[in-house]
Amino acid sequence: MVGLFRRDVTVAVLASGSGGNCTYVGDGSAGVLVDCGISTRRIQERMEALGLKDAPIDGVLITHEHSDHVGSARVLYKRLLKDRGVKVPFYMTRGTLEGTSERSRPEGVEILTAGEPFRIRHMQINPFSVPHDVLDPVAYRVEVGGIAAAVVTDLGRPTKLVAKHMQDLDVLVLEYNHDLQQLMDGPYPWHLKQRIKGNHGHLSNRQANQLLRDSIGDKLQHLVLAHLSEHNNTPEKALRACHHALDYLKVDHVAVQAAPPCGPAAPISLVAHHW
Repeated sequence: MVGLFRRDVTVAVLASGSGGNCTYVGDGSAGVLVDCGISTRRIQERMEALGLKDAPIDGVLITHEHSDHVGSARVLYKRLLKDRGVKVPFYMTRGTLEGTSERSRPEGVEILTAGEPFRIRHMQINPFSVPHDVLDPVAYRVEVGGIAAAVVTDLGRPTKLVAKHMQDLDVLVLEYNHDLQQLMDGPYPWHLKQRIKGNHGHLSNRQANQLLRDSIGDKLQHLVLAHLSEHNNTPEKALRACHHALDYLKVDHVAVQAAPPCGPAAPISLVAHHW
């Protein structure tokens, strides 16, 4: 008879920001990358630095076609094949595939549809639509061993659909891209400011707080503030805004950290249970 056993689930934000995005989720037996917008060498170096050198990579989940999310896909596919001897599938919507440049487009693409969950080994993957200025972007919710994590970045506004998929999470990586006043007072040209704060741009600190208010539950243990703009936000402002929202909601059980734009965040480890 097969019994219940424990296994740690790791969520590690390897990079988050306009310079590149990549997050690892795995339990030692199966694992995925969400995006690969930094070089393959940096992905490998940062995983090794976090004790994940030999962690399994059974799939790469691409959110959309911007280079800071898919830039190293072609090289990463070849490197994983060479080093591990397996053809790791890269999952993306058809719109993302069509929008990805030839330079970045990997072999082994699996087409997914937003709203249709699928499995990678014993991991449940749920892609859901987000409002961003590309062809068919998604965010991802990943569940393994009773642990649920989501990476929710690159969206211009909160939606009920996004809030729904953010419920009952253990770990949330959520965009806190900009402080609206700092953006408007900053050096960016007007058209770029309009894009960033538009309905298909990026979440402000206040908008991220709204999503928290609409979705946070007792299960959430860890919150990573992600995709902070180096020019239009600061970790201090993002953390202050987030803690203000948590205080308003009378939530004191969530560990919060801001992902640095030029390096990995502190990895998160939670105990999952498997049969």
